[in-house]
Amino acid sequence: MRVLLLRFGELYLKGNNRNIFESMLIGNIKKKLIGEDFKFSKTFGRYVISNYKEEDEENLILLLKQVFGLYSLSRAIEVDAKPETIYAEAEKVDIGNKTFKAIVKRADKNFPIQSMELAKKLGEVILENNPNSSVDLYNPQFEFNVDIRMHGKAYIFSETIKCQGGLPLGSAGKGLLLLSGGIDSPVAGYLIGKRGMELEALHFHSYPYTSELAKEKVIALAKEISPYVGKIKLHVVSFTKVQEAIHMNCLPEYMITLMRRIMMRVAESICEKNSLGAIITGESLGQVASQTMQSMTVTGEVVKRKPVFRPCIAMDKEDIMQIANAIGTYKTSILPYEDCCTVFLPKNPVIKPTIEKCEKEEKRLNIDMLVEECLQTEEIIVID
Repeated sequence: MRVLLLRFGELYLKGNNRNIFESMLIGNIKKKLIGEDFKFSKTFGRYVISNYKEEDEENLILLLKQVFGLYSLSRAIEVDAKPETIYAEAEKVDIGNKTFKAIVKRADKNFPIQSMELAKKLGEVILENNPNSSVDLYNPQFEFNVDIRMHGKAYIFSETIKCQGGLPLGSAGKGLLLLSGGIDSPVAGYLIGKRGMELEALHFHSYPYTSELAKEKVIALAKEISPYVGKIKLHVVSFTKVQEAIHMNCLPEYMITLMRRIMMRVAESICEKNSLGAIITGESLGQVASQTMQSMTVTGEVVKRKPVFRPCIAMDKEDIMQIANAIGTYKTSILPYEDCCTVFLPKNPVIKPTIEKCEKEEKRLNIDMLVEECLQTEEIIVID
């Protein structure tokens, strides 16, 4: 019987809590495959998707590759775990003059032949039927894999398809992603989702200084990461009055720093109102003036009750762009619609701000009123 054999990775490390994480992962798999015809079964350390239409296989694989917590999968043949049945499958192998290797994993220690001995015998069967082939234990062109499980079944496959890995979505609580229109923040959302955190998102827009197309761009980015992180409640707030107030009253070199401190205050307020446990940003150390150690210290200082997570903190731009391409957000992120951080951009933004200087500049503003005005403009868009 043709099946998909699914494997998880990091869940093995969860000890007595493993069942909790597995239950979440299984629930996420079934939710991801809603609307598809299949049967789900579980054996120790493996999941099996069966009873599906062969023409649906590629779509099933595509969906499963988006599930955090799954480490890899294989198209496989399920057979009875008997030597003669496994030999019969080896006899069907037709690889011409390719090099090959037989690999056996024997989870069922009651199986009568040990792994190395069975692999050797399978190699002999394949060689006999493919006289122009040869064994290569280090870099084979073809692998004949046999995975013998403890429920009386064995799975035979030749390819292992890498999945997302990480932890099941929902296993690490829920946070608020500051989602701009750039490259970094969607990647940060993807990475924190891979650690099991569900997301809501917050976007600041500055109409009429930024167009509605900039807002639509962010909605598109949220849609592009939602296959990985699930349903997203996107909070959109107007930041125009804040920027105008800072521009009129404060030193221009502190414009971005003061903006980001107010953004953090707004974000924390939304976290409090929506029972969200953390703020997530796309900051990368040293990438721009607002992402120096001093700048992040100053902007993070106003957040009193929530942690600020920065998944991209130690990544360079090429690393971030590579992930953006892989998850499908890069082309949208580079569309030429500016976000609010480019409005009133100073020529020489401060790169080593101090808390004392920021607090002095903020005395020129009614911070509480500006934060409240932002919150009053809140629009919620649900992306599923």
